[in-house]
This record gives sequence, structure tokens and C-alpha cells, in this order.
Amino acid sequence: MYGQSVFNLRRWRAREWTMTAVAFVVICVVLLTAGRGLASAAAGEVLGVRFGGDGERTRVVVDLERTARGSVIEDGTTGRVTLALAGVASGRGLNGAGSGLVSGYRIAGATGASRVHLDLAKTAEIERRFLLPPGDGVRHYRYVIDLKAKSGAAPAVAAPAPRNAPAPAPRRAAPRNERPLIVIDAGHGGHDPGTRGANATERQVTLPAAQALKAELERLGRYRVVLTRNTDVYVTRPRRVQIAREAGADLFISLHADSSPDPATRGASVYTLSEQGATRAVRQVLREGDWARDMRLPGRDPSVDRILLDMTQRATQNRSAQFARVLLSHLEADDRALLRRSHRDAGFEVLLAPDVPAVLLEMGFMTNADDERALTDERSRRRMMRAVAQSIDRYFTQPETPTMVADARTTARGRP
Repeated sequence: MYGQSVFNLRRWRAREWTMTAVAFVVICVVLLTAGRGLASAAAGEVLGVRFGGDGERTRVVVDLERTARGSVIEDGTTGRVTLALAGVASGRGLNGAGSGLVSGYRIAGATGASRVHLDLAKTAEIERRFLLPPGDGVRHYRYVIDLKAKSGAAPAVAAPAPRNAPAPAPRRAAPRNERPLIVIDAGHGGHDPGTRGANATERQVTLPAAQALKAELERLGRYRVVLTRNTDVYVTRPRRVQIAREAGADLFISLHADSSPDPATRGASVYTLSEQGATRAVRQVLREGDWARDMRLPGRDPSVDRILLDMTQRATQNRSAQFARVLLSHLEADDRALLRRSHRDAGFEVLLAPDVPAVLLEMGFMTNADDERALTDERSRRRMMRAVAQSIDRYFTQPETPTMVADARTTARGRP
């Protein structure tokens, strides 16, 4: 039976041998192509690279088909940042010009990984890196690398960009060496008296306090100062924020006085923006195009702009919280009474600017006899504003003060 099989190789002619060889080659090609396709599908590829930020801080976003685990190979000390992304293929081998701190980039393949090479425009370091899963309308993964310029950084010496890479885009000029600008907001005013004490109203103490703080800062000679109002007039809350943003403020401080149904409640407190307020601010920026244009987000598509807005707002919240910590320490050193939970958070409208560090200082309670007496006494008020001015000076002259990340401590509602 077997001897009569059609597969008797002794009876094969050249035609059978040729057809068999062709079939074998075709099968090998199909299997090889399918294997590569499956491997590629399992690993995913690098889809693209995007940039945002400026010459001080730059965010690099690497778009990925699949999740990846990153590891640092070069940290920037050599003029280049290199990371390995395990589990993704290099795809088309992307390369091109960078932006901000990055002069050029290149994606190369490696065993079981891709390597992201970033040539630096000046000496920088990795501030943080993380993986974002699909979400917020984005269907792919994003590996984010935040770069920060080192203080006194000189132009970096890095390997030349690939020949076929386009010329780097011109970078923004370095900011002018100006004195920090402080915007002081005297709460309420005009037809809005604010809280009422036994002998005075809030509007009667906030403007003199703002003018005293302005005088103290100008006496130091290291700051420019702008008041949101110089007379007893009412300024809308959105306009107060607009004044700070239009002026390019480095710090915004809004002065208020509190109230309580319990006349024994007294003490100062400082508010920074809450997470709910931050979400509200994002919606406002996305809704009102003038805010977004003023911020000059350098993203090349809406998803990048949203990431950059989040980064800007988070940095602003952190700086606001840092200043709140410094401010409270100076008020305490000045023997000012403080609330038990003196650092609070809220969604006050005057704190909503996503790109201006801001705090709201409740100087005391108009409904408490001791606080009202201190706030209406010119000498006591001036001494308090001197402590506030000293905290501002420390915040700007000692930037190494540890940063306190904004967190939700005590949330207030309904306060303007």
C-alpha cells in the first residue's frame, strides 16, 4: 500500500521537485511575516514624539501603541538624555527637531526595547517621568518625560542631530532680568462692605492693609507692586484675576478678614486653590480662548495643550502652597494668632489663575473683638504687613525652601 503512494520520491520528476521547492519558500515567507506581525502587535510601536514648555522646563511626550516600562540610560549630564522603553518597537525610527530644552530627538531600536535619544540645548536633568494610560479622549499610551534646566546651565555639548532631521525651531528668548512683580488685592470695596465687626467692616481694613504691604515691599527695593484697587471702589473678582495675569504677576495675594457666628473664634488663615477649584479653572481656560492664548501653550495639538495646562497648573499650585507655608511661619513668628488649621483650600475665584501663584490671606475675624482691634489699629496692621512682606522676600530670595505640595486640608465654601 505504502509503496504505491503518490509521495514515492523515486518517481518524482523535475516538475514535482520545482513545485515543492516553491511551496516551501512561500510557506516560510508567510510564517516569517506572520511571526513578525504577531511580535509587532504584541510589543506595539512608538507612534510619535511631542514637545511643550520652554527653555526652563520642557515636557516630552512619547506616544505608544502599548504600555512600556522606562529606564534611564543617560541622565543629561553628557548633554543627552537617553531612555530605554521596554516592550515597544521603534517603528519607523522617528527623528527630528525638538523644542525648549531639547534640540533634537531620535528613536532607535534595541533588543526588546526602543531607545529615546534627546539631544539637549543646554544642561538639564530629568525632573520626573511617568506613563499615562489611555483616557480623556486619548486612545493610546503616553510616556511623559519632564526636563528641568539646571541653574546656571550653559549650552550642552551633545552629539549632532541626524542628517535628515529638520533644523531646530528657534527658542524663545530668556526672560528679562526684572524684579518680581507682586499684585496685592484688597478684598471687597465700594458697595460690597464684606464682613461686619462691632465697629468696622472688612472693606475698611483690607485697603489700608494692602497699601501698607505695598509700602513695605517698595521699601525693600527688590519688588514691583501693583494694587487691584487704590480707592474704596468695587472691582469684580474676574477683573482682579485679569489684572494679575495682564501684569504678568509672579505672586498674587488677596487680603480679607473673616467672620464667625462664634465671637470667640479668632486667628489668621491662608487659603490656596482646591482640587475642585483647579478643575473649574481648567474648564474656564478651555472655554475662554483669551486665557489659553495668553498662556501661549506651545503644544501642537489639543491633547498636548491639555497636558501642558495640567503641568502649569500643578506647578502653580505647588508654588502657592510653598508660599502659604512661608507666610504662615512668618505670621506665627510675629506672634499672630492663627486658626488651628491655618492652611486651608477652597475654590475662591481670585485663586483660579492657572499660571499665577496665589493665596488668600484671612487676616483675622472681624467678629472677634481682639482681631478687630488689631486690624483697625494702624500700628498693629502695619506690623502684620511687615511680616507678610518678609515672607514674600524669603519666598523669592530663598527658593531652596522645601516645596509643600498642594493638598486638601480644610475646604471652605461660599467665600468670595
